[in-house]
Amino acid sequence: MTFKNMDKFDHQIIDILKHNARASVSEIARTVSLSRSAVTARIQKLENDKILLGYHAQVAPEEKGQPVIQAYLALKFDMSAATHYCETYADQIYQIDGVKWCHAITGETDMMLFVEVPSMQRLNQIRDELQAIPELRHLMTHTVLTEFFNTHGA
Repeated sequence: MTFKNMDKFDHQIIDILKHNARASVSEIARTVSLSRSAVTARIQKLENDKILLGYHAQVAPEEKGQPVIQAYLALKFDMSAATHYCETYADQIYQIDGVKWCHAITGETDMMLFVEVPSMQRLNQIRDELQAIPELRHLMTHTVLTEFFNTHGA
């Protein structure tokens, strides 16, 4: 299944899970007007087809009032070889604590990451881990100053 092959029920199920990853199958079934078994089968298919990649919990900083550092990291690889480094390193980057999302993009930058960490020290550790990738030629960090809205994490 691809995003193009999804019907309105699949889209509704994904929307519900994006807003509440803990929504029960019964709750989803009532909302989308399908049986629980149909919803369970659709969720399983979405997971198997790598449309649903996982479930998310937003965790508050350990200490109340502790600042959270957010940053975008732009990565550029040496593309002299025919290897697609974004695909090659996505699994490795997924394992780095603090990296919230990773996208291969067009233009001068090959890959864009978003990180959320408790300190600048942790941000620098992530930068060091990334700079150990042999084919990485350029890494630029853009720290977030103000978040005006975020519909993804709502």
